[in-house]
Amino acid sequence: MRPSATLFLAIPALMAAAPPTPAPLAFEVASIKPAPAQQGPRRHVGLSQDEGRITISNMSMRNLLTQAYKVKDQQLIGPDWIDSERYDIVAKLPEGATKAQVPQMLQTLLKERFKVTVHKESKTMPVYAMVVAKGSPKLKTADADTGLNMRMSPVGRQLTGQATLDHVADVLSSSMDRSVLNLTGLTGVYDIDLTWTPDDTDRAGAKMAMIGPGPGGPRPEHPEDPKAAASADAPNIFIALQEKLGLKLEARKAPVDVIVVDSAEKIASEN
Repeated sequence: MRPSATLFLAIPALMAAAPPTPAPLAFEVASIKPAPAQQGPRRHVGLSQDEGRITISNMSMRNLLTQAYKVKDQQLIGPDWIDSERYDIVAKLPEGATKAQVPQMLQTLLKERFKVTVHKESKTMPVYAMVVAKGSPKLKTADADTGLNMRMSPVGRQLTGQATLDHVADVLSSSMDRSVLNLTGLTGVYDIDLTWTPDDTDRAGAKMAMIGPGPGGPRPEHPEDPKAAASADAPNIFIALQEKLGLKLEARKAPVDVIVVDSAEKIASEN
């Protein structure tokens, strides 16, 4: 009986030694207010980070959710009101917080103040598969991954930089009417210099008619730049990709990871 007693006493000791669950990343304090109605045809939307705080201006709940969970609009499924309700938020970052931690803090804010609950699932959706066109790709290997710069105007788009094709697909997903999947099998870093004219597959074009630079500056994912107007005579993105990079976009259906909003409140609770 003695060994059994020893084992019985050891179990509580092991349970007590288990490390505590770390608290979720969160802003120190946040002020949330309904965004005032704006006059005129353009909405000013902004997100900026400076001096240890985040300032969000006139963002819809859909905007907040896509920022928090790092998905594109077409990867978010929720009630209709997430597109109409807009908010102004000023949040203080904890000391030492990094920019990469902001989405997780935004998730915590949405859960605590708006009672947001979500789940992830895979859904078969229309996509664009980015593949190598006939022949060899027209890609120049880059020395380092410096990222991509997207310039936009109502009549033109320009994408430049040094990046992977996964990154190119991710940026194109932000502006097109479908998610873009990199199925080229190419994993290197390449020089990217694309100029094209938007067409009816360009989802960002419709948004730009309504969204302009806000108090925090242009929207970081789609900065409007008059220099991009020079691309008004350029081909559409399908032709530009094939002529410039030797790649093409094929319309397909494929499984895509989506975020489904199970519940959310329109009015934020007090801090």
